[in-house]
Amino acid sequence: MSRPSPNSEEELSKAKKYYSEQNFWSKLKKTAQTIGKEALEKVLILYYCFQDENTPSREKAIILGALGYFIMPFDLIPDLLPGGWTDDLSVLALAIAKVTRTINDKHIEKARDKLNKLTDKA
Repeated sequence: MSRPSPNSEEELSKAKKYYSEQNFWSKLKKTAQTIGKEALEKVLILYYCFQDENTPSREKAIILGALGYFIMPFDLIPDLLPGGWTDDLSVLALAIAKVTRTINDKHIEKARDKLNKLTDKA
């Protein structure tokens, strides 16, 4: 994953064209059973960190890249193949590691609440 340039606002603007709320929630609902609760929770933590107006632009660019990769219809290892989620989960783990100082209890709590709602419906 390439490192955002010093102008994170510009990077954020570029990344936005690959991400949409509708695509995010659609992919999340389709994959909820496949990727497991722990991975789903990490995706949601990143999502709520991204939504937080206090999250710095540089971190938002990193999160947006990871969430964009997660919802891409084609990626390095097709998701339908055995081990197909490995690349997606690796990108998400790297994003978590890069923005961990920005993640707060509010993000985690929102993610767990949403996770409970999603898995109760499944």
